[in-house]
Amino acid sequence: MKNFAITADLVFGAQELERTETGLQPHRLPAKARQQNEDAGFSMAERQPSGVRLKFRTAASVVELDVLPTKRVYTGMPARPDGVYDLRIDGELTQQRSALGGRVMRIGMAPPSMVLEPGEVQLLRFENLPGRDKLVEIWLPHDEMTELVALRADADLAAVPARKTWLHHGSSISQGSNATSPTGIWPVVAATLGEVDLINMGFGGNALLDPFTARAMRDTKADLISVKMGINLVNLDLMRMRAFGPALHGFLDTIREGHPETPLVVVSPVYCPIHEATPGPGQFDFSALAEGRLLFRAEGNAEEVAKGKLTLVTIRQKMRDIVAQRSASDPNIHYLDGLELYGADDNVRLSLPDELHPDGVTHKLMGRRFAEKVFSGVLAGNGDA
Repeated sequence: MKNFAITADLVFGAQELERTETGLQPHRLPAKARQQNEDAGFSMAERQPSGVRLKFRTAASVVELDVLPTKRVYTGMPARPDGVYDLRIDGELTQQRSALGGRVMRIGMAPPSMVLEPGEVQLLRFENLPGRDKLVEIWLPHDEMTELVALRADADLAAVPARKTWLHHGSSISQGSNATSPTGIWPVVAATLGEVDLINMGFGGNALLDPFTARAMRDTKADLISVKMGINLVNLDLMRMRAFGPALHGFLDTIREGHPETPLVVVSPVYCPIHEATPGPGQFDFSALAEGRLLFRAEGNAEEVAKGKLTLVTIRQKMRDIVAQRSASDPNIHYLDGLELYGADDNVRLSLPDELHPDGVTHKLMGRRFAEKVFSGVLAGNGDA
């Protein structure tokens, strides 16, 4: 087996690779943006390498990757499944592995607490690969922090050039919550069908129109950009309609400073019954937790919508209006109604398991629909999304 340095030309989908005492920590936000963030949950989400993968050509029959994962354990909640590492050969999923050990982060909900327990580096071994030249991708877990420690193979590795790049920003749904593996999250499904390289800036609980996120997107090279916004603004009860419109304009203005003509798709929220007409905040259903089930519920009062509280219905209308207004001077901006990715009829047959996040089947459905609407629609010159 030969040892190979894990270099930036082998890692796709990360904004930076931070050198640690153990190895390399992939980041989905650059250092300047991370320095302006003060939320621990956001810090954790951006280190979860959704959409990040090692990618190279090789004739190797065995590839080994040493990693140091960090498992999350939430007090009083059902155990989380181990993160999954997907191996694809020439675009086809062929093997999956999980690192069973590693660090453990114990997170208390009430009162809030966080304790990090040390752990050992874990070996992932992918063997019996076809002994011909092939494109190999190792997709890192979409919802489990991991450091890259060492890479080995029994034949040489060669870097591959980047394709057209799709830069996407969204919430935990875009990060992949409730999907079963990193290549099954809807942005990866869509990127695979569209034959583009994905940079996934989907951050669980943190699609909140943060200016530092907009600046990071402004400064990232991309051939297509999408912004999926709404659910976190509602379930965190972060702002009122008076603030939402100008904040969305400002977010899009910042992106346009670096990408004045790049196709930009603004995506409104997918269907979520608990927040369609009921504002936030959203909360855990603690009675369900006591039974070992994870459910969310809306705590807001629908009567407050008239005073400016946000719901998914009012957010969709405002986003539609803002894109229509901007399109008069920006022909490359497009609106995609999230209900076309997952709507009320879909919810009847494919309900949200926790009342908030889609399951693996729904992720694949959303990815196919996005690819049809955007990659076969907008980018192919077949009209608006």
